[in-house]
Amino acid sequence: MKYLYTLLLCLYAVCTLAAQDTKPFVQGSLQSILSTHQGKPFILALWSLDCSHCRDDLALLGKLHQSHAEVEVVLVATDTPARHEEIEAVRKTYRLKHLESWVYADTFTERLRYEIDPQWYGELPRTYFFDAAGHALAISGKFNRTQLMHWIREIAKINPSLGAGNLPVLADVAKVLNV
Repeated sequence: MKYLYTLLLCLYAVCTLAAQDTKPFVQGSLQSILSTHQGKPFILALWSLDCSHCRDDLALLGKLHQSHAEVEVVLVATDTPARHEEIEAVRKTYRLKHLESWVYADTFTERLRYEIDPQWYGELPRTYFFDAAGHALAISGKFNRTQLMHWIREIAKINPSLGAGNLPVLADVAKVLNV
C-alpha cells in the first residue's frame, strides 16, 4: 500500500509539474542530474521554503547566475510538490526561474537524502560544488566567500570552456555577490 501511495504521489507530481520548470526528485533523479552535467562543473543546492538561511544562499545563487550564467546551478527543494506555487514564487523572487529545478516527490525522504549523500542528515542549506571530474565539495549551512572562491579557482583551472582568462573573470563573482 505504501508503494502504491508513493507511485500515485510521483504520478501526481509528474502530471502537475510537467508544464513547469520544476521536476519531481525521486529515487534515481540524482543519477540523472549527474549524467546531465557529466564533465562540467556545477553547483547542486538543496533548500527548503522553511529554511531561512536557504534564502540567503538562493539570493547569492541568483546574483551568481545573473553575472555568470555559464556557471551551472541545479536547485533541489526538499519540500513537497504540493508546495509547488510557493517554490516557484521563491525562484522568481531570487531570479532562479531559468535554473534547473527539482522538488522532492517521494514520501520516503530519508532514502532520497541517503542517495544524495550517505553522510548527510538533512540539515539545510546543503550545497555541493562539483568539479568537471564529478568530485564534490559539500557544505552544510550557508556557504561563504572562501568556499565559493576555492571552487571558482578549481573550475577555472580545469574548464577552459568558461572563457578566456577564466580566473580573472570568475574571481570577480565574490565581489558581485558581496560575499
